[in-house]
Amino acid sequence: MFLELLGVVLAGVTGALVVYAANRATGGRLPRWLMPAVAGLAMIAATISLEYSWYGRTVAALPEGIVVADKVEERAAFRPWTYLVPYVDRFVAVDRTSLRTNPDRPDERIATMYFFGRWAPLRRVPVAFDCAGNRRAALVEGADIGTDGAIEGADWTQAPPDDPLLLVACAGA
Repeated sequence: MFLELLGVVLAGVTGALVVYAANRATGGRLPRWLMPAVAGLAMIAATISLEYSWYGRTVAALPEGIVVADKVEERAAFRPWTYLVPYVDRFVAVDRTSLRTNPDRPDERIATMYFFGRWAPLRRVPVAFDCAGNRRAALVEGADIGTDGAIEGADWTQAPPDDPLLLVACAGA
C-alpha cells in the first residue's frame, strides 16, 4: 500500500515537472493552473491504473498449482468509469496441490481455498468438497474427520452443479 501511494505521488510530481519544463521552454506562456491540474490528473490516472492492474499482478504472482476459481468485478458510483469497464476487487483461488482424498470416499476431497481482496488481508480456509453431492463445507472449529474418513460436524452448503469452486476442486474426479 505504501509503495502504491508513493507511486501515485511520484506520478503527480512527474506531471508537474513536465508542465514546469514546458512552461520554461515556452517562456512562461502557460496558464498557472495547468501545473496542479496536470499533477492531479496524473495522480488519478496512476490510481486507476493500479486499481485495474492489481488482479493481473496478483494472479501472476501465484505459485503453480493455485487456480483462480472465481472473481468479483466491482462497479462504484464514485468511480463512474467502472460502469464501462468493471475492475476485479476480490477473488477466490483453490490450491490444487493441497487436495487430499480418502480412498474409501473418492467423491470427497479437502483443499485449501485462498480469499484475496484488494485492500484486505489474505484469508486461508480449508474446505471440504462433496463432488457427487454438489456440496462444500468450510472446515472450521467443530468440524473433524471421523475414523471412517467421513467429515463430521461440518456445515455443508448445497451448491449448483456449475459452482466454480466445485468445478476447480473436483476437476479430474
